[in-house]
Amino acid sequence: MKSGVHFGHVAYHWHPKMEPYIYGERGGIHIIDLEETQKALQEALEYVKSVVSRGGVILFVGAKRQAKEIVAKEAARCGMPHVEERWLGGTLTNFGEIRKLIRRLKTLREQNERGELKKYTKKEQLWFAREIEELTVKVGGIESLERLPEVVFVTDMRADKTAVAEAKTTNVSVIAVCDTNVNPVDADYVVPANDDGVKSLSMIVRLMADAVIEGRKVFETEKLKAVQNQPSPAAK
Repeated sequence: MKSGVHFGHVAYHWHPKMEPYIYGERGGIHIIDLEETQKALQEALEYVKSVVSRGGVILFVGAKRQAKEIVAKEAARCGMPHVEERWLGGTLTNFGEIRKLIRRLKTLREQNERGELKKYTKKEQLWFAREIEELTVKVGGIESLERLPEVVFVTDMRADKTAVAEAKTTNVSVIAVCDTNVNPVDADYVVPANDDGVKSLSMIVRLMADAVIEGRKVFETEKLKAVQNQPSPAAK
């Protein structure tokens, strides 16, 4: 409540499928039922921990102005890929081509760091610099992706609708912050909450990142146990 998670949209601008998550109306504004939010959020967090504990990847998506900085910061903190700018069409549905862009970005960066681009003319070096900059905006946040993620977490079903559509096409699970004005039908895990407030988004995205970190601890622990339980060469 302190984070304003309960504030929905104006009552006349709502989606009927969000009715189960609406507590009531105050001053013409729909109020989200925080008990439903708490229950749904807990289920989503447990799912994230479970996925990551098995080595899964969560793709954080937040293209709207209020979410950009939050998503970039929290995804970096938990070591997961993210999209904070406009969704690049085909990110999931044409992942092979996206991987080519990622490889191109990595190659140019490595060549630049080794000074290999200095052999080109100043004009050509400028072209390379611009290409690096453009590719960083397009795929910089997802350059760690080696395969399709297991989950896409979106902060706004409308602003991130292309990401949701591609996730459904590729059978990737969707966790979504759903305000009272959106159709939640394409979300596998609905988190009913204010998707405009910075405090609301900050809290939810932070908790998602925390769940990733907890899941990774389990994954690393299990991986260490597996190594320790392997018979030594001498024993073989």
